[in-house]
Amino acid sequence: MAATTHTVTNQVPPLVGHDVFTTDRVLSEAVERHVEPGVLPVALEELGELGRAAGSAQAQEWGARANAHPPVLRTHDRYGHRVDEVEFHPAWHRLLGHAVSAGLTDAWGRPAGHVRRAAGFLVWTQAEAGHGCPLSMTHAAVPALRTDPALAAVWEPLLTSHTYVAGLRNPREKAGVLFGMGMTEKQGGSDVQSNTTRAEPLSGEGAYLLTGHKWFCSAPMSDGFLVLAQAPGGLSCFLVPRVLPDGARNVFLIQRLKDKLGNRSNASAEVEFDGTWARLVGEEGRGVRTIIEMVAATRLDCVVGSAALMRQAVAQAVHHSAHRSAFGGPLIDKPLMRNVLADLALESEAATVLAMRLAAAYDADTEAERAFLRLALPAAKYWVTKRCTAVVGEALECLGGNGYVEESGMPRLLREAPLNSIWEGSGNVQALDVLRALQREPQALDAFLREVGKARGADHRLDAAIKGLLTELADLDGVEARARRLVERFALVLQGSLLVRWAPPEVADTFCASRLGGDWGAAFGTLPHSLDLASVVARARPSVA
Repeated sequence: MAATTHTVTNQVPPLVGHDVFTTDRVLSEAVERHVEPGVLPVALEELGELGRAAGSAQAQEWGARANAHPPVLRTHDRYGHRVDEVEFHPAWHRLLGHAVSAGLTDAWGRPAGHVRRAAGFLVWTQAEAGHGCPLSMTHAAVPALRTDPALAAVWEPLLTSHTYVAGLRNPREKAGVLFGMGMTEKQGGSDVQSNTTRAEPLSGEGAYLLTGHKWFCSAPMSDGFLVLAQAPGGLSCFLVPRVLPDGARNVFLIQRLKDKLGNRSNASAEVEFDGTWARLVGEEGRGVRTIIEMVAATRLDCVVGSAALMRQAVAQAVHHSAHRSAFGGPLIDKPLMRNVLADLALESEAATVLAMRLAAAYDADTEAERAFLRLALPAAKYWVTKRCTAVVGEALECLGGNGYVEESGMPRLLREAPLNSIWEGSGNVQALDVLRALQREPQALDAFLREVGKARGADHRLDAAIKGLLTELADLDGVEARARRLVERFALVLQGSLLVRWAPPEVADTFCASRLGGDWGAAFGTLPHSLDLASVVARARPSVA
């Protein structure tokens, strides 16, 4: 019999055993909006299955174990032979296997494939975010490989396979493969033109030997990698397989794994090439142009991944506040807590709606949508990924001291939150990319303005924000120094226009009043008190069967 002092009351039940997809009204509405009717029933069924799996106790346990047991590097076997393998906890393989079987590396050939995959990625990475890296890289490698039809014919069916096969062996013997990427080096970071890795051509068509290093190599246990190196004709893109066609291991020397702030379940490595066999992808001297579509696709995943972290953090905060009582009633009913929760929910909804609109643009694949992505994608990557850390930190505070302990899962979310803002180009890189689009591709701005113009006249604060953005664009003197401010406005105007068109009136009204109208403080929980904040919070509340 328990002692009377250990009677547990007023503690929140775990948020487990729920459908992460179906109970996310914002995400499910986006799927219904962007997926054509003939495909929608199948999409909803598959996402519902994935959502129930993501919300299960089993998936939550997998995520906790994968993070508690980070990958381990094995450079040599017991006899001293170099093997360069990364060992993962079985939970990692279960997470990754479930994701691959759910089609999270398969978007390019399926109807509404990008929307379905983005929604699935947003759902499943809420169980554990670290294994999203190999999923993202594998998915994103497809457009780069398509610049060489012969390579694409061999690799694309394996990259988009729904079968996960762990371990290194000849890809021809596997039903599915994973890809990673190596771009950055010690001396350059984002400035890839300063790369020093050399590529020496061999007599075989398209074959080279690489010598050099990569300071950050993603997913080093993968079957193949797209890397940049200096060929005689300039910076070029190469495919580096871990196992060669004859079954021999390629030279791929993993020097160490990074000891990272978060993303603990995932391996990021420093690797050396020393006579490493590689196959040219695209043309010599056009490496950045070849790999840029891979970078763009992974940037979209950074937006989706941040939206996933926000959604999980907000769901936990709202769930906690609905079940925790203080000062005479449930926290969710307290006006000040309701203001905080509504503010967080608003940020989460805006991120999700924007991420899914970008995925839909990929599916449309028209000239106009490609132009829209050229500006909207880096702006979204800049803004959404930066908002993630602030949202998760405030959501953690909603749980009080309970949120600060590891068992709550919130510290893991907080450690993960800054990552997507750094991966695939940090904030300044994204801001400068927007400036390049404005200067070199006027059709990108035209496409953006047509998009936000679809909501013109529906809200006076949105109209004023669009006008203010155009005024800023009319004067580009010293624009680089104020690029962040400009890109922030691009993102907020786009989010506002999408919410005005598609969100409930109380959500759109609150967003326009605060983010566009200026009726907002410098911290969360400073929304105008006269708005319908209760409805905003109710919309974000997850339900458990």
